[in-house]
Amino acid sequence: MLDKRKFYINGQWVDPIKKNDLEVINPCNEDPFAVISLGSKEDTDLAVKSAKIAFETWKETSKEERLNLLNKLLLVYKKRFGEMAEAISLEMGAPMDWATDVQTASGRDHLEDFIIRLKDFKFDEHFDDKSNNHIYYEPIGVCGLITPWNWPINQIALKVVPALATGCTMILKPSEIAPISGMLFAEMIDEVGFPKGVFNLVNGDGAGVGTQISSHPDIDMVSFTGSTRAGRLISKNAADTIKRVCLELGGKGGNIVFADSYKDAVRDGIRNVMSNSGQSCDAPTRMLVEKSIYERAVEDAVDEANKIQVDQASKKGDHIGPVISKTQYDKIISLIESGISEGATLAAGGPELPNGLNKGYFIKPTIFTDVTNEMRIAKEEIFGPVLSIIPFDTEEEAIKIVNDTSYGLGNYLQTEDKVKAHRVAQKLRSGCVYINGQAADAGTPFGGYRQSGNGREGGVWGLEEYLEVKTVTGWK
Repeated sequence: MLDKRKFYINGQWVDPIKKNDLEVINPCNEDPFAVISLGSKEDTDLAVKSAKIAFETWKETSKEERLNLLNKLLLVYKKRFGEMAEAISLEMGAPMDWATDVQTASGRDHLEDFIIRLKDFKFDEHFDDKSNNHIYYEPIGVCGLITPWNWPINQIALKVVPALATGCTMILKPSEIAPISGMLFAEMIDEVGFPKGVFNLVNGDGAGVGTQISSHPDIDMVSFTGSTRAGRLISKNAADTIKRVCLELGGKGGNIVFADSYKDAVRDGIRNVMSNSGQSCDAPTRMLVEKSIYERAVEDAVDEANKIQVDQASKKGDHIGPVISKTQYDKIISLIESGISEGATLAAGGPELPNGLNKGYFIKPTIFTDVTNEMRIAKEEIFGPVLSIIPFDTEEEAIKIVNDTSYGLGNYLQTEDKVKAHRVAQKLRSGCVYINGQAADAGTPFGGYRQSGNGREGGVWGLEEYLEVKTVTGWK
């Protein structure tokens, strides 16, 4: 069993002040494979103090100094790329090909893009030619960064790297159920030689270290990715100290498939939903299909879902692995059962374990048809390999159904009519709209509307989240 009880504080790996062990479970076999410590208020206070002291000098470093360190970090990340893929596969049950080519690659890609954006970023500029006002962009201060288990290194990179790039210091709390990738990233930070106190890591749960971070008077900003429920609590905790809060929360993405969509639009939509075992906040978990092609679309969807294999993370291939934990497993199974009881048609999958997998948190790719938008499976974020298919008659009806949710993270639409695509995209209430399966480019902003959160991650927008804006008059 891996012993990962230490925290990274003030440039050193240190023992927790109080013993509070937690076993980390391998979701493929339900066995513990590592032990970490859950931090106390004293551990958090020590990390915050370290970051606060370090900020006084780190904020004064030049852009060139920070770029140099980030480039070194990129080299170390590439050197230890395989270790990161193994850590992610082990802690969250991601199949090795997916853990390598998608999960671990995302951390590298964000690092590379932030380096590009930082090179061109101006930390001060004159307001305009006729003005005597000057504008400065300055680091906000000490940041508390709370990251999730479903895209662990992706979200760490989207928070830690822009914070470092802009001159902030930080305390990172990775998810306690998938903490190993975060601790490996801390090792990389240490190997590069960032100044002491700039980056700190304290493990813990939401009720403990998460609450301590969000309410701490010496933390200037909190960036959180996770559930909408937890996001509400963080906002409430942060309110007393008026700290900045950046939230990337849940979603219930709609995927509108018009009759004039490209041939494999439905099959690609199925693959999108089921990837990462359905554990993506922007997954298109509601497929809206124009009635004239509904029957064919259902056939394609069921056929594609039945082709997707579920198997062990250690195996190579394009199969999906388990969901992360028993808690998540039980929640997903409960929602599948609610879909059946509420009258939706179970067209593929279901609550039974996949053949040959009698241990682990494995769930079959599941499809419901004849779904209405009032059912729980259409309203609630399931966070598993489950899709609801909903028929529609008109463009206006489809837009209304998609927007009939408290969320607004990512929506999707499929049509060969570009005019219609642009028209519909503008009417969908979400931070991202993906047309015809096209992914967002590196450096574009990611975030949500409404209860999917606030703020944006990635690119220039990701840098700006960590900056205060100052106006100075009488410049000329």
